[in-house]
Amino acid sequence: MNAVTLKQLNKSFAGKGILQGLDLTIPTGSIYGFVGENGAGKTTTLKILLGLLPADSGEVTLYDKPVLFGKPLPQQVGYLPDVPSFYPYMKAKEQLHYAGSAAGMSSRQIKERSQVVLQQVGLDQVNKRIGSYSRGMKQRLGLAQALLTKPPLLICDEPTSALDPLGRKAFLEIFQQLKGQTTVLFSTHLLTDVEAICDQVAILHEGKIALAGNLEELKASHSGYSYELTFHQQAEARQFQNIAEKSWPTKLIENKVVLVVTDPTKAGHEILATLTHSQLVPTGFQLVQPSLEELFLKVVQG
Repeated sequence: MNAVTLKQLNKSFAGKGILQGLDLTIPTGSIYGFVGENGAGKTTTLKILLGLLPADSGEVTLYDKPVLFGKPLPQQVGYLPDVPSFYPYMKAKEQLHYAGSAAGMSSRQIKERSQVVLQQVGLDQVNKRIGSYSRGMKQRLGLAQALLTKPPLLICDEPTSALDPLGRKAFLEIFQQLKGQTTVLFSTHLLTDVEAICDQVAILHEGKIALAGNLEELKASHSGYSYELTFHQQAEARQFQNIAEKSWPTKLIENKVVLVVTDPTKAGHEILATLTHSQLVPTGFQLVQPSLEELFLKVVQG
């Protein structure tokens, strides 16, 4: 069973099509990266999935149950917006008790789960009012609140966009710990965050899913691998390029030769043999793996 299925989703604002026949399937248990340019429609998609915004047409199902506008499924979905809001005069446990009560949890359930989720996000020893929290602490509390009902699906909308590098690193580590416990839909424009934690990815472009699937497989099949060989002198680099270009597409950048390859293991052995035969010794020899950024730019720029 898939966690989420969106079929032919359409949504317009003021006559402008934001989502245009969007199809998306999110496997249960995955950490799914949902990426796109700012304004591509990521937040609109999430709000429709949450039942907070009506679609013009299309189908939305969550664990095979239809999602309807105005009828959210609070026990099924945890939601972390990019800027979570709280009552500043409350403390963390008070905020979670308020949220848990609104979701229909008993006082005992709230107490037990609050201890678990606050420890999970590193706020179990914090006993001050939320108004004095840093941005990173508020994001952690937002995640704790989203996880309170132990939802099978966690939806996060740009959760790390305003955090500093240390805050982002800590937050991504928390997401890594959630792997296997819940399905995570992670919407962001920060591609490095997706590469750090996601196993599946979808690229939203012009209102449709332009590409979707296993992240590593997509990078390998659509972007490709390359080897970078650096030589002490440009003359050596040019000599090696003249030999290598008979077997691989090459590019010379000062004293560096870049070779585009399809099978990195086989090509690596052949490159080493070529170096030995030509009696050339590089000062640097590096396999460059395909990146999500490269794949993303290829999709959105055509």
